[in-house]
Amino acid sequence: MSRAFVEAQNLGKQVITRDGVLTLLHDINFSVEAGTSLAILGTSGSGKTTLLGLLAGLDTPTEGEVILDGQALNTFDEDGRAQLRAELVGFVFQNFQLLPGLTALENVMLPLELAQTPHPRETASELLVRVGLGERLHHYPNQLSGGEQQRCAIARAFATQPRCLFADEPTGNLDSKTGKRIIALLFELNSEHGTTLIMATHDHNLSKMCHRRLYLDAGHIIDSPAIDPHD
Repeated sequence: MSRAFVEAQNLGKQVITRDGVLTLLHDINFSVEAGTSLAILGTSGSGKTTLLGLLAGLDTPTEGEVILDGQALNTFDEDGRAQLRAELVGFVFQNFQLLPGLTALENVMLPLELAQTPHPRETASELLVRVGLGERLHHYPNQLSGGEQQRCAIARAFATQPRCLFADEPTGNLDSKTGKRIIALLFELNSEHGTTLIMATHDHNLSKMCHRRLYLDAGHIIDSPAIDPHD
């Protein structure tokens, strides 16, 4: 059996609001084996995005801890977590978060340059061709459709061949046809690189393609069944 690549141990997140303490996540416990896929489901406000951010080290928990590739994130300072993310993690944001002043090519080149990867321009170009943006290399984000921006974001996330990819509602802003292309692309790249794939989604068809589903409700895990192939 593969070892766990991501572990959440007694994970909790609270924030202070004008009305007092608000609990976003409470006593979250689960693990994800290396090379497998997990769909995190739940209604809007259930804590999916918050949980993804904690697992990826983009945010810190109020209680409990996240173990990423055997390393406890709470033992790192902000710079250390950023370095660990650069080495291990790719993230596809719901609103893409492409840099508006950079072209599609430059957006994908950026993580490669930060990682001092050889031939970043060639690698980025090949990835963009792979995701169907070969003729859009020099277009800026505001010149790309939502689906094209998402494909660019996926190319950027896979650029450094991360060992774990987090995706927040990867099909949430897309039409059905484009969404299916994005799903196929995610699992194709995931399979090729053996990447651990963790997605927050409300798309049950997408979730059924994952090895496992985890359901959140008001910050609590309410079920975590294995996928039934006949479901």
